[in-house]
Amino acid sequence: MVRGRAASPKIGIFQQGTHRIVDVPRCLVHHPLVNTVAAAVKDAVRATGIPPYADRAHRGVVRAVQIVVARAPEAAQVVLVANGDDPRDVAPLAARLAGALGTSLHSLWWNGNPQRTNVVLGPHWARLAGPEAVRETIGGAAVYFPPGAFGQANLDLADRLVARVAACVPDGARVLELHAGCGAIGLGLLARAEVAFNEVEAASLAGLELGLAAAPPAARRRATILPGPAAAHAGRVGEADVVIVDPPRRGLEPALLDALVATPPARLVAVSCGLPAFLREARRLLAGGRLALAELMAFALFPHTGHTEVLARFERR
Repeated sequence: MVRGRAASPKIGIFQQGTHRIVDVPRCLVHHPLVNTVAAAVKDAVRATGIPPYADRAHRGVVRAVQIVVARAPEAAQVVLVANGDDPRDVAPLAARLAGALGTSLHSLWWNGNPQRTNVVLGPHWARLAGPEAVRETIGGAAVYFPPGAFGQANLDLADRLVARVAACVPDGARVLELHAGCGAIGLGLLARAEVAFNEVEAASLAGLELGLAAAPPAARRRATILPGPAAAHAGRVGEADVVIVDPPRRGLEPALLDALVATPPARLVAVSCGLPAFLREARRLLAGGRLALAELMAFALFPHTGHTEVLARFERR
C-alpha cells in the first residue's frame, strides 16, 4: 500500500486491524526486484509530486502498487492502483517509473479504484506499456498471468506442488479442474489427459485463454472451458476420473461439497490455502464413507509466516 505525503511517501503493509501503514523500505523476504520497484515508485512520487492516497479524507492519487516478478527473463509487471477513473492522473509518475526501471520493467499498468473500500484492485484497467500478461512455464506448459489474475508468489515451490498434483493424474484420464485460475495446474496435463477447466474470474479466464492459444493443437482439442461459479458445474464431478479443486481461502461452495460427498470421483485432489476450511471439508468428505484420505502434503508457499498450503489426495472406496 502507498501512503504518506508526496515529499515522503511510504510503501508497505497495514498494521493489523488498522490502516496505519508500516513502511518497508527493504524487505528480506521479497524478490530483490520488488524492493527495486518500490524504491523507484517512491522516487517517482517525490519527483512528480503526485500525492499518495489518504484513507480518511478519501483524497490523493496513488493507493497501492502491485509487483509481479517474471522469472525468465527476470522483469517486473507493475500495476499502479489509483484513486480515480482516469489513467492520465498517474501519467507523469508512470513515465518516470518506466524510465527508471528500463529493461527491468516487464509491463506497466494503471488500475482505477475510486471507491472507499478495502478491496485493493478496482474495476478500471489500462495497459500503459509492455505485454498483456506474464508468461511462465509451469508443468511443461506456458501459463499466462494478466495483472488482475491470481498467481502464486513463490513459483519455484508452486512448481513442485503442481508436479505432485500431476503425478496423481493417470494418462488418459478425464479431469475436472474447479477453480482453475489461469490453468497453472491443468494446462500441463493436456499433453496426456482431457481437462475441463472451471473458472469464474474474468482476468483468470483471459489468462487461461492465452495459455490454451499457446498450446499445441492436439492439446487444445482435449480442453474444455466451463466459465462461471464452480457450484454451477457440481453435476460433473461424478463423470470425471479425477477432480482437482483449488478454491479460495473460504473453501468449497456447499453445493460442490455436497456433490463430492454424494457422487465422489475415483480420485479427488484438493489444494487448499485455508487450513480451517480444509479441515472442515475433509471431515465431511471422510464422514460420507465413500472417500479415503490417501496422501497429505504441506507446502510453505509463504516462508516466515504461519500459512501452509495443503495438498490432499482422496480415493474412492
